[in-house]
Amino acid sequence: MVDKDIWPIGVFTSIDAGLGVRLEVASQLKIPTIQLHTPMREGRSPQLAESFIKSLDDLGIELTCVFGGFDGESYADIPTVERTVGLVPQETRSSRLQEMREISDFARLLGCNVVGLHLGVVPHDRNCKDYAEIVTVTRQLCDHVSSNEQSIHLETGQETAESLRHFIQDTQRPNLFINFDPANMILYGMGNPIEALDIIGEYVRSVHCKDGTWSDQPGITWGREVPLGEGDVGIETYLRKLKEIGYRGPLTIEREIPQEPERQKAEIKHASDLLRMLTEKIWR
Repeated sequence: MVDKDIWPIGVFTSIDAGLGVRLEVASQLKIPTIQLHTPMREGRSPQLAESFIKSLDDLGIELTCVFGGFDGESYADIPTVERTVGLVPQETRSSRLQEMREISDFARLLGCNVVGLHLGVVPHDRNCKDYAEIVTVTRQLCDHVSSNEQSIHLETGQETAESLRHFIQDTQRPNLFINFDPANMILYGMGNPIEALDIIGEYVRSVHCKDGTWSDQPGITWGREVPLGEGDVGIETYLRKLKEIGYRGPLTIEREIPQEPERQKAEIKHASDLLRMLTEKIWR
């Protein structure tokens, strides 16, 4: 029997409408940990935090990360991601930095010491002005979450492993880490996720378990997200690599089809069953 503290199953959840399943689904599927997509600004109240903590306690579920997101973001295609996502777009950078500070404060109310986000498409030229400005804004965010005794986890996807490693090193903040999503590297065409873990594994502090297939034009058009185990990640190889780099934290399932809730729930159950089976196989 595998130690219950090694690779507990998780799922990406939401309080209000939006990304992730509702907490009840995690409970119904007996999933013990969650990451939470932050509620809209008007919902980030002490009252909601208190109510949500009670729900978690009643259900015996642990919150491991609060993810930030912003109005105006769109994942319609890769060029749109470049223009709209995260802290990179200059016209929204200041307001979104302030909102991420507020999200950090809300996570503190929830007793959560990890805040995650998609930073956006960071310029590849480390010597350009935009790159330096994004390093600066990331430092400012890291310093705020540090004051809340929290870490920042940047989700992989919009950059190669080498670029992400350089960015973390350039930012020079001890509380900046990675939420590793292997499917995103395939969907964005940013490299082999298993090989990426050899490059950035030391910074991985949380992970998503998601699958996808390569585009016929990697980096130009989207790949396709598919149920766990049916794509190009190679989920058993992925888990074995996580074991090799010393990762022992939650395996958080993300399946982004909220418009089909019954199918979403069924595929999350399938993913949970698959991960539990593979965990027993790999650790026995």
